Amino acid sequence: MNSKTITLLPAGLTLLMLAYLSVFHVSQHEKAILFRLGEMVDFDFKPGLHFKTPIINNVSTFDARVLTLDTKSERFLTSEKKNVIVDSFAKWRIGDVGLFYTTVGGDEYQANLRLEQVLKDAMRGEFGLRTIKQLISEDRTELRQTLLTKLTPVAGKFGIELIDIRIKRIDLPPEVSSSVYQRMRAERERVAREFRSQGSESAESISAEADKQRQVLLANAQRDAENIRGRGDAQSADIYAKSFGKNPEFYAFYRSLQAYQTAFEKTDDTLVLKPDSDFFRYFNNEK
Repeated sequence: MNSKTITLLPAGLTLLMLAYLSVFHVSQHEKAILFRLGEMVDFDFKPGLHFKTPIINNVSTFDARVLTLDTKSERFLTSEKKNVIVDSFAKWRIGDVGLFYTTVGGDEYQANLRLEQVLKDAMRGEFGLRTIKQLISEDRTELRQTLLTKLTPVAGKFGIELIDIRIKRIDLPPEVSSSVYQRMRAERERVAREFRSQGSESAESISAEADKQRQVLLANAQRDAENIRGRGDAQSADIYAKSFGKNPEFYAFYRSLQAYQTAFEKTDDTLVLKPDSDFFRYFNNEK
């Protein structure tokens, strides 16, 4: 290697270093600002390679993707002067990177603080115009659109492009929730008692109707049984009368036997009668 080659090596390295320092790259998800001795001179860069003057110029890049502001739970007063706890979030990205740098110093944390403050102020005003019922039961699209319309120009002053605002949940404070829960529980218990009372009334009505039908069925059955028994007894008496009418003496003897069977059914009974009484006439008959 001769001396001429040795002399060219440092010069070539210097040129490569200068070329490297003269180029900067902007990605698809970035926005860049070009400074000259600390002064912002340009920020309208498309994605790709760009040139700068080494040492004099420096470049700062910022994330241009969609970012999320997740706000802390905040209490707001409704038009009824009742507190509600609201959780919300906003989607945003850098719109004007030059304005973003001059207003919040290009700091994402500071941008979130500014945006959160104006978002809460706007929500406080909108919630104060609505009742709890309107906030919970009605479509929130109107509220979202109203907030976006109000806050988009405000966010634009910080170089922020506001994309969306969403309310995650709306809750009552714990002390109010407990009171509401107790009222709901009392109401449910009242409804339950009413249902139980109606059920008991229906049960008693059904039971009374069943007892009534039972009594009617038993009475009808008893009546039919008495009618059948009466017809049977009448038919039996008629048969006996016709049978014993053919031989009155045998009928009298048969009835006496029945009387003896009934009278002497128990061995410890005592019967005092004259021996020649008519009751023993078949015992004394020598024929």
